[in-house]
Amino acid sequence: MAKLRPGEGILRRKPIEHIEETEVGEGTRLDRSLGLWQLTAIGVGGIIGAGIFTLAGTVAHETAGPAVLVSFLIAGVASACAALSYAEFAGMIPKAGSAYTYGYAVLGEFAGWFIGWDLLLEYTAIVAVVAIGISGYFGFLIGEMGADLPAWMLGAPGTGHGHRVDLFAAVLCLLIAWLLTQGIRSAARFETFVVALKVLVVLLVIGVGVFHITTANYHPFFPFGISGAFTGAATVFFAVFGYDAMSTAAEESKDAQRHMPRAIIYSLAISMVLYVAACLVLTGMQNYKDIDPESGFSTAFKSVGLSGLADVIAVGAIIGILTVMFTFMLGVTRVWFAMSRDGLLPRWFAKTHPTRHVPTRVTWIVGVASALIAGFVPIGEAAELTNIGILLAFVVVCTAVIVLRYRQPDLPRSFRTPWMPFLPALGVLFSVWLITFLQWQTWVRFAVWFLIGCVIYFGYSYRRSVLATRQPAD
Repeated sequence: MAKLRPGEGILRRKPIEHIEETEVGEGTRLDRSLGLWQLTAIGVGGIIGAGIFTLAGTVAHETAGPAVLVSFLIAGVASACAALSYAEFAGMIPKAGSAYTYGYAVLGEFAGWFIGWDLLLEYTAIVAVVAIGISGYFGFLIGEMGADLPAWMLGAPGTGHGHRVDLFAAVLCLLIAWLLTQGIRSAARFETFVVALKVLVVLLVIGVGVFHITTANYHPFFPFGISGAFTGAATVFFAVFGYDAMSTAAEESKDAQRHMPRAIIYSLAISMVLYVAACLVLTGMQNYKDIDPESGFSTAFKSVGLSGLADVIAVGAIIGILTVMFTFMLGVTRVWFAMSRDGLLPRWFAKTHPTRHVPTRVTWIVGVASALIAGFVPIGEAAELTNIGILLAFVVVCTAVIVLRYRQPDLPRSFRTPWMPFLPALGVLFSVWLITFLQWQTWVRFAVWFLIGCVIYFGYSYRRSVLATRQPAD
């Protein structure tokens, strides 16, 4: 066994060439059962969903107008720079945890803790935001059927008269948690099937909607100015990085070194093509002022006399956005699992089911937490919790890939990020730039969460991590 140096303090690193040796323990094994297209489906499932069915309409109506297309392109370019860095790490460190594990191995324990702790909040909030988005389409569909649900269950407090809880969103979170506890093989089959269905719905939207475009709706293209498109990019950014959560499942891939880099690139490329086409259709069918922020495509099709298709889209949106919840809940549970297995959080959380080999304990905890957020927090406030952490994760991963390329240039890599160091550096700059467009309230929430994390790290994790407690061995 390689020598581990526990006396390096917060900068101690997990040795990449011996990373398997630092991850031992009974009952902490994950099954390797995911193939290339299942991984790609998980990535596409995480990227396409709320971005098309909810955020595209919200940003077009409130922030960017027809330039929502530019917002997605800006976010996509920034995401692509980071995606190639993720691809290099995913092929080199095929372990659970994604950005947390990469940061721990290259930049040190505290950097790993910082990004892992951050992702616990970000991913959980994303699950809740997406559940609320699905609930909006569910409300539209119920209204079209002539039903009248009680006001108290239609939204979080403060979102409408008499609203007390978004019951549908909360229940969805619990259902996804249950699905993930059934084993990764069964859950991935469900995800792949639903992703295929979702892509068909998006293609239907594009194929039919293109014949109902009115070019006058594209003018003015920048009704909120260029800054509106940039602000929109910061808002939609979390809709273009599902591959990040997908990469947390590297340890459950049959051949992670070959499949993970390809799955990351495939999922982002497929999703961006569909995003661009869908945004053109949405803003061409309806003037941005008339787009419904909650169920944009359904109301757009209804406005041109295609009510039947609007209902199909609403059903497709409800089913399809489930995959986003699946991907990000999978991501947060694997990050939590990896941090616990490394001793940064109590190892009780790293215990897996004896036959299904999935971390059921953390899955149910995340399911309940996301259900509470989805049920009682308005979508705007919940969405503000999501972006800053992911952008900081991109900064960490892009920086780490540069550092490792110079520190250990001969380390075997199944995929190498091109145009080094320019491309990862561009990813860092894009991410920092987008962070500047976030609201000050987002920074306050992030600072509070970070301070809580520091208390836990220095009070517990610093002395109890595997690298801190394991003695050097020959």
